[in-house]
Amino acid sequence: MDTTKLKKLALSESGFIFDPSTGISYNSNEMAMRIISLLNKERNEAEIIAKITEEYDINQETFTRDLDYFISQLRNLHLVS
Repeated sequence: MDTTKLKKLALSESGFIFDPSTGISYNSNEMAMRIISLLNKERNEAEIIAKITEEYDINQETFTRDLDYFISQLRNLHLVS
């Protein structure tokens, strides 16, 4: 799997995300921030799935579907390539 490249964003531990290129800010939850953290470390989707399902009590199939949706939302917001 290819690595999804995250845009340069300003992030806070409280879940605040700021896109300095557009001036738009977003709020996110703990899971979203963990995924973004892994994307920042240039982890590919398979690595993210393995890490999250190891750290959280979540079914791999369910999380894979949720991750696909989350990344598609990031693409729609032009936050990843």
